[in-house]
Amino acid sequence: MLREPMDHATREANMEPGGTLTRADLSDALHREVGLSRTDSSRLVEQILAHMCEALSNGENVKISGFGSFILRDKGERIGRNPKTGVEVPIAPRRVLTFRASQMMRDRIIAGA
Repeated sequence: MLREPMDHATREANMEPGGTLTRADLSDALHREVGLSRTDSSRLVEQILAHMCEALSNGENVKISGFGSFILRDKGERIGRNPKTGVEVPIAPRRVLTFRASQMMRDRIIAGA
């Protein structure tokens, strides 16, 4: 049985706190608000995400004005400790991805709380 897509208000009303926004939700929003076909909306969401992933994998940070920044950071090698046994173990250097919300996004989150 096919389900009709929910409009934004219905989706928000049914969403539990801490719910998840999915690619399908983004695609559906593009379809409704911009008027693109469902296929074009889905393709556009995928292209944007692929472009962001490509930039990050190439070592570039991604900044979306008014939303936030995805920042790559290199962490050096360090010594960790097994909490159960107390044995020290080396933790290899690695690259991590962090997200820092813009001030505008933080203000909107605080206002919505």
